[in-house]
Amino acid sequence: MTTTNMPEVETATEPTASEKAGVSSAFEDLKVDGEELVAKVRELIHEGNIRRVIIKNGEGTVLIEIPLTLGVAGAVILPTLAAVGAIAAIVTDCSITVERRVEGV
Repeated sequence: MTTTNMPEVETATEPTASEKAGVSSAFEDLKVDGEELVAKVRELIHEGNIRRVIIKNGEGTVLIEIPLTLGVAGAVILPTLAAVGAIAAIVTDCSITVERRVEGV
């Protein structure tokens, strides 16, 4: 029986580009009615400091997760807003979890 001596490898996690730049995330939960959903998501998208929007139904099940990046064009986000509109038509109350970029942390 042979045994191999494997060298121990230390794994170091490199800081992400966001961490190097002093950018972190903050989360905010909002409660909205189905009819207000599209308007609120559109408002959040236009704020510009949003990383991600997560829409959940009243029981907390994730219905859609929308990753946002800098420079998202209107034509690219239109299909997503259409999907949000379809969700708004079938849910009466929902929550939106917003992940915001926080710089200088």
